Amino acid sequence: MDIVHIIALKFPGLRKKIRIAHLRYTPEQFVKRSLQLAGFLSIGLVAIAFFLFSRDRHPLDVLVMLVLVGVFSFLGSFFFLMNTPSGYIKKRQREIDKDVLFAGRYILVKLESGTPMFNTLIDASHSYGVAGKYFKEIVDEINTGTPMEIALSNARTYSSSERFKKIIWQILLALKTGTEVSKALRNTLHAITVEQQIEIKAYGKKLSSVLLFYMVLAVVMPSLGLAMMFILASIVGITITTPMVYIVLFALGVFQMSFVFIIKSIRPTVDL
Repeated sequence: MDIVHIIALKFPGLRKKIRIAHLRYTPEQFVKRSLQLAGFLSIGLVAIAFFLFSRDRHPLDVLVMLVLVGVFSFLGSFFFLMNTPSGYIKKRQREIDKDVLFAGRYILVKLESGTPMFNTLIDASHSYGVAGKYFKEIVDEINTGTPMEIALSNARTYSSSERFKKIIWQILLALKTGTEVSKALRNTLHAITVEQQIEIKAYGKKLSSVLLFYMVLAVVMPSLGLAMMFILASIVGITITTPMVYIVLFALGVFQMSFVFIIKSIRPTVDL
């Protein structure tokens, strides 16, 4: 545990990342889990490398190769696992940003109708599926005895969405100062709307460029390339076997899927 604690100290932002990602681990538990998984993965890769490359080789060469595979696979998988909270944070950010504008407008309507703040948060937690669960976290913390201001402050500090932070900040500011929250919240929601409109326009421009590259690299070049390959093979006398065709088709499939993931990655977190 001393080694685990020392390693955890080497990642000073790990505690906050785990809290933002809402993972149920302490930093030491997360490091220990990452070390164990990295160890199992490296052992598996070493075993695979041994069975694949140990034939007709000098034992010393095999030993060096296995040590290198084990060390690099362990370090690579460990640092990958240590960065998994960032992936969870990104996922939570996209989930919140997707519905945060509509949830904010719902809160604004409730407050303008005279509904108390706590009841507004309860209604918001029940009304919006994805964004509602993040309001429910605030409500659950309040129900456990945490003052509303502290619960909202914690939600703002450990939120992965900047837009969600802006809405929570306006509510928190109104509670601290006793001012009217409706006008400030309306301005914040208007600013978020403008940001989303800009993101949609930028997405349209990026999508046009990506589709152009897709047409050239994934449609035109493969079809012409395959035709030229068959023609040249017939001229030179090279026999194209069935496994070669399957390999080319598999590579084209991977290439096509990569464009799908690229398009998904640049899509704005807005319900278009």
